[in-house]
Amino acid sequence: MKGRRRGKVVSYNKWGYIFLIPFVAVYLVFQLIPLVSTVYNSFFENYRSGLTQVGPNFVGLENYRTILENQDIWLYAKNTLIMWLMGFIPQILVSLLLGAWFSNPSLRLKGQRFFKTVIYLPNLIMASAFAMLFFTLFSDGGPINSILMQIGILDSPYRFLSNVWSTRALVAFMNFIMWFGNTTILLMAGMMGIDTSLFEAASVDGATSTQVFFKITLPLLRPILIYVVITSLIGGLQMFDVPQVLTNGTGEPMRSSMTLIMYLNKHLFSKNYGIGGALSVFLFIITGVLSLIVYKFSNERDR
Repeated sequence: MKGRRRGKVVSYNKWGYIFLIPFVAVYLVFQLIPLVSTVYNSFFENYRSGLTQVGPNFVGLENYRTILENQDIWLYAKNTLIMWLMGFIPQILVSLLLGAWFSNPSLRLKGQRFFKTVIYLPNLIMASAFAMLFFTLFSDGGPINSILMQIGILDSPYRFLSNVWSTRALVAFMNFIMWFGNTTILLMAGMMGIDTSLFEAASVDGATSTQVFFKITLPLLRPILIYVVITSLIGGLQMFDVPQVLTNGTGEPMRSSMTLIMYLNKHLFSKNYGIGGALSVFLFIITGVLSLIVYKFSNERDR
């Protein structure tokens, strides 16, 4: 009887491995193999000069040295972080506020399902379509300039896409609009998972709503906040489609809206696979280091 039971356990376990096969296959084909290929190509000189193909020739760490010596990489990293921060700070503040409102049963807000759906809808719109919409709205002869001139705020069209900070602000605002709904849903789920007896005990002790939020809600919400910050940071470092469409791939004015992925795309478009691979590895390292810093800082605060 024991032998039969063991046989049944083994036969049941094999179905778990069978169901894992699609995930493993997709992971190998679309993630692991491209990752290994990228690291491999980063050690080779491999580009096209006109009609002539140069390489692949093994050059070791020469591609990495070329990237680090080029000051453009630091400029584009600064641009990426600035636009991410400009979009993320209002995003997390608005999401915390909305999450607190929607998860507070004492407010008895009406139409919660409708508003939750509305704030999440921008996340479903393609970023390229969103960027094209803003490009049309804020162009020199677009509706925004026309409205501002008609009501007397402007005498002449303001060139939103020719000013450094207005271009960055538009990119940040679009990222804020697209992602604050998703962040609100995550934070609200974390808030609804907090034991309500803690809030009841705080109210009995005479705590105000502000004290409850900062002394109970935020500390217990820290794991979700860490997750939101790290995932948003990773997404911010991979910022591409919005500034690419909004500036037509130029990163103008004065390359102030050129991001790291846009810089990488230029190398891949010119088929410089060696520098492109090295830049991808460099971006992977930056993402890992910054995510580790955020995690360690949050962990130290928790201790």
